[in-house]
Amino acid sequence: MGFFSRLATFFRIKANSALDKAEDPAQVLDYSYSKQLEQLQNLKRSIADVVTNEKRLEMQQQQIQQQVNKLDQQAMQALQANREDLARMALQRKEGLLVQLNSFEQQIAQLHGQETHLVEMERNVSARVEAFRTQKEMVKAQYGAAQAQVKINEQVTGISKEMSEMGLAMQRTQDRVTSMQARANAMDALIESGTLSDNLLGPGSNDPLDRELQQLSSQQNVDAQLEAMKQQMQLGSGGVPPQIEGPHQ
Repeated sequence: MGFFSRLATFFRIKANSALDKAEDPAQVLDYSYSKQLEQLQNLKRSIADVVTNEKRLEMQQQQIQQQVNKLDQQAMQALQANREDLARMALQRKEGLLVQLNSFEQQIAQLHGQETHLVEMERNVSARVEAFRTQKEMVKAQYGAAQAQVKINEQVTGISKEMSEMGLAMQRTQDRVTSMQARANAMDALIESGTLSDNLLGPGSNDPLDRELQQLSSQQNVDAQLEAMKQQMQLGSGGVPPQIEGPHQ
């Protein structure tokens, strides 16, 4: 089948079923089945035509046979009347009709043979068409089931994809919760160790210069107190002990 034949078949399918998708197997099978039924009907009409022609020839044959019988009677009557000439004429006509009868017999035999062949062909075609119809319905059912399965699988695939995305979102949320829990635990540890409290003393409390100055002031206070204690020890109990100064402010 050439390209244009396939294209013509395609448009006949579209016009026959008026469906949206020409590639639908159910559509193609229904169209093929309808064409087979059409061919089967044409075959049955051909058989009917052959039978009709056969019957018409048989009727004409019967009419000629009646004429032959009549000519036989007329020839006999002519001989009984001593009219051999008329009897000869009747028999001559009879011979002409016998030739026609022989031709009719041959044509009828041919038509009968053709009828027998067509009837056998119609029986075989009918069996094939019926087998095709059964197979067609089975394939259509399988195709419908496959379509339903595909639709279900597509829906399941969509659900699986959505669940996968939800799983990823859940994992990201869990990661954030874990991160926040770790941060909270770290802050608890800093608070327990006092590090976080030291950091909350005020701005600049972690400045190295401030720490050095505080250490220097504390050392000076310690040195002053030591010096005062030494002087007190040197004076002994005879003098008035000097007053120990407190830490420098």
